[in-house]
Amino acid sequence: ANDMREVHHLAKAGDARAQLALEMYCYRIKKYIGAYCAVLGRLDAVVFTGGIGENDAWVREQCCSGLETLGIALNAEKNATVSDIACDIHGEASPVSLLVIPTNEELEIALQTVSCIRDGKTGVRLQFFPSPY
Repeated sequence: ANDMREVHHLAKAGDARAQLALEMYCYRIKKYIGAYCAVLGRLDAVVFTGGIGENDAWVREQCCSGLETLGIALNAEKNATVSDIACDIHGEASPVSLLVIPTNEELEIALQTVSCIRDGKTGVRLQFFPSPY
């Protein structure tokens, strides 16, 4: 499955491989959060973005679960009611900001394309930062 909605559907139907895939996905994100916290020495914010980060409340919840010792406190009600504008989903007393920020990948591709054309560059690869997901 190449769409997280399909993986969720299969997992809810009892597909053990889909359930494992969801668990592993969230586990790996939690590992990245912990690793970055260790390297940076502190944690100010966690930003959820992109298709899954913006639209999957369950994944956001699972990724934050168990990270309370890092200062992560998710507000379940806020998490469940995310809209299409940037918003926070952390609890009132959370020392770490949890943010959901919409992206516009199509606009970024268009802007980089225009920049390449204006600069007269040919054969230039678009540069995107790798996602830990």
